[in-house]
Amino acid sequence: MTSHGTISRRGAVGRGLVHLCLLVLALGLAAASPPPAADGGRRAVLLQVDGVIGPASADYVRRGLAEAAASGAAIVVLQMDTPGGLDASMRDIIRAIIASPTPVASYVAPGGARAASAGTYILYASHVAAMAPGTNLGAATPVQIGGPPGLAPQEPPDKAAPAGKDEAGAAPAPQRGGAMEAKATNDAVAYIRALARLRGRNADWGEEAVREAASLDARAALEANVIDLVAVDADDLLAQVDGRTVDVAGEPRTLRTRGLAVEVAPPDWRHGLLAAITNPNVALILMMIGVYGLIFEFMNPGTLYPGVIGAICLLVGFYALAVLPVNYAGLALILLGVALMAAEAFAPSFGALGLGGAAAFVLGGLILIDTDTAEFEVSLALLAGMAVVSLAFILLAARLALGAHRRRVATGREEMIGESGKVQDWNGAGGHVFAHGERWRAVSSGPLAPGDRVRVQAVEGLTLVVAPEPPDDSR
Repeated sequence: MTSHGTISRRGAVGRGLVHLCLLVLALGLAAASPPPAADGGRRAVLLQVDGVIGPASADYVRRGLAEAAASGAAIVVLQMDTPGGLDASMRDIIRAIIASPTPVASYVAPGGARAASAGTYILYASHVAAMAPGTNLGAATPVQIGGPPGLAPQEPPDKAAPAGKDEAGAAPAPQRGGAMEAKATNDAVAYIRALARLRGRNADWGEEAVREAASLDARAALEANVIDLVAVDADDLLAQVDGRTVDVAGEPRTLRTRGLAVEVAPPDWRHGLLAAITNPNVALILMMIGVYGLIFEFMNPGTLYPGVIGAICLLVGFYALAVLPVNYAGLALILLGVALMAAEAFAPSFGALGLGGAAAFVLGGLILIDTDTAEFEVSLALLAGMAVVSLAFILLAARLALGAHRRRVATGREEMIGESGKVQDWNGAGGHVFAHGERWRAVSSGPLAPGDRVRVQAVEGLTLVVAPEPPDDSR
């Protein structure tokens, strides 16, 4: 009976565990599944891009579009106020918009906002392009893409002659830079014209915005067929696009947006973290902390904290550089500079290695980021400060190392050389002396007597070679 009761209890416990596991699994699936949209998807998701477009902005928009599509949102409103940004990040956003199964309405707002440079391309790529009163767009010229400015001579516009018409029948403006600038400009023109044809917008003005940095306010952009509408707020935008047919993923779709509830999807912690670490100045600081942390760990094995922190900072810094437009020659110069400055501490070269390393470090930092966006440039003040601090640290380390080299040996047999002692007993050429707190057997080339002060000249095994201490040193 007892055995049968035990088996029954075990069976009940087993069934209870199975039920508990099934309950946990069901709760996990419910949490993983997107919540159903209220009122059958009758809502609009509002994404806000405020500031320079970079890797963090691209990640935020991509994730926002994916979540809106998964939750069944009727439309995504991408509200922008941007001076432009990185070309790679802009193209990531555009690819996400074109591939999105949810219509995207890009909206330049609030009043006083702008969609310059990269923002203009995003407007052209969106299913619906809208602006608030008092906003502007344009100035989409790809300055400095392909190399730093000033490398190519500039020709005045009135001295250049048009070179004929392109395939679209538009006369291209004269190129005022070198071959690399012309290549980048033509690529940007082809890109914006392709987006204009995709959405049925003014391709000629788009080319003008690229070649001549043209800009338009909201009303002029509407009249020029650059945008679709002017709206005072998001609710007005949704009311105006209601009933409009747009092409979504190759299929026509009629928008039903009047009266939609607008749900704001603000940037989360991931966006803030990416925005912080993809700042080139922060990335450079992380790399320096990582390099010096590893150097300190190698100099003092077993300390652990510098090595662990250094490795983490170095990997995060490399990740940040991986998503930024990095000039690898600049990165190589920075690493060379760090190596030379570290070598100065281990092999003092009277400043040659240290100064060369500081020069390589500053030069590498200046050309590290290959972009025309000022917000993604490395600060010259930061570079100078880091170079000065590194040089000061290295010179201090070199001075300490040189002083330690010249200092008298403090351990081992060599420490006994020059040590003072006192004769305890002596017979002929040998006897015993008390030196360094111990009694030693000693020999000398001259006669000595108990109580005499002696100086250690050498150590031969366990025997000291001593000589009488000069009278001036016996005080």
